Amino acid sequence: MAIKPRDMAKMIDHTNLNPTATVEDIKKLCKEAKEHEFASVCVNPIYVPLSAKLLEESSVKVCTVIGFPLGANTTETKSFETRNAIKNGAQEIDMVMNIGAYKSGAYEIFKSDIKAVVDATKTAGVTSDIIVKVILETCYLDEEEIVKACEIAKDAGVDFIKTSTGFGSYGARIEDVSLMRKTVGRDVGVKASGGIKNFEDALNMLDAGANRIGASSGVEIVTDEKE
Repeated sequence: MAIKPRDMAKMIDHTNLNPTATVEDIKKLCKEAKEHEFASVCVNPIYVPLSAKLLEESSVKVCTVIGFPLGANTTETKSFETRNAIKNGAQEIDMVMNIGAYKSGAYEIFKSDIKAVVDATKTAGVTSDIIVKVILETCYLDEEEIVKACEIAKDAGVDFIKTSTGFGSYGARIEDVSLMRKTVGRDVGVKASGGIKNFEDALNMLDAGANRIGASSGVEIVTDEKE
């Protein structure tokens, strides 16, 4: 049976990472997430405590971003930021890869940066598993680089590979999502994020192999008028 817009809610990270997002904006985001039963809200670290409080009686998780949006923080900073976010109530972590190290061919540094965040989730003093997604920022990578980055990130223990921050030159592309899924197989999730505006966009990403969607247009996706 064909998937309907409302069936997609559990695969959507309802997102507001706008630098000008206000408290009222985040309250609205969380209200919408509860109403439509999205997988999570994805917010900047400063709004994790508020989101956790607003969503504590719901099934919606709190996701936040680490090393965002450039990935150029030190590994120690990313590790601390991860533990602090979890302490504040984050249940999912979307970290930006060390793009400079990767493009320099420093693959061990690239891998250890990711693994440090994965390890930080296990030493943050929580009993439940924290999901880690690594953002590749595919707009800066060719196909060969995407494949190698996926392989290294998978080996570092991440739960998901994610396409984009939404702040690069372009976001999720069908061909990149398909390549990522082909590379990681079924053991690791693929999150398509960046430029997904409606149900048709989201459906195309699922067909390409994504099993999580990051979008600020979550409500528009699940209430598509063409349903």
